[in-house]
Amino acid sequence: MVESTITAPYDLDRVDRQILEHLQEDGRLSIAEIGRRVHLSTTPCVERIRRLERERVITGYIAQVDPRRLGYDLLAFIEVSLDRTNPDSFGRFRDAVTQFEEVTECYMVAGNFDYLLKVNVTSTAAFRRFLVEKLTRVEGLNQTHTYFTLEALKSSHKIPLPRPASWRGHKAGRR
Repeated sequence: MVESTITAPYDLDRVDRQILEHLQEDGRLSIAEIGRRVHLSTTPCVERIRRLERERVITGYIAQVDPRRLGYDLLAFIEVSLDRTNPDSFGRFRDAVTQFEEVTECYMVAGNFDYLLKVNVTSTAAFRRFLVEKLTRVEGLNQTHTYFTLEALKSSHKIPLPRPASWRGHKAGRR
């Protein structure tokens, strides 16, 4: 489950930012290669990476998979509204939606609806089965609105890394 608590930003120095940039670009880089790129020997590089993991700045390592190569040709975003906004309704929805393998991301949102789901399926028929046989059977679901994607203009898991406090207020390009 994705952590939803708000925490203070972790203070990254220049080398931490460089390490994170390289790992976000290619999580399979060896420690020696990362160290070479950030001008550290292996031991201090390992120590920094372990500290970033321990402090939960780095939360894991994954392989990015192209869903189309596995037959998942349809990507949809679904706005979900519940009939009640109380802890029991939210809990029932959370318990149900986390069991649906078609849902690859789910966010509780503020605004005109309660949740935004990202759903990967193989076809419109598979989407219909998911909607009719799974999603609309969740107790407390009031309404859904679906948006099918036609083209992905940008899709990235890279998180922009904050600049140090000493850089804030400076115009881009000046240091």
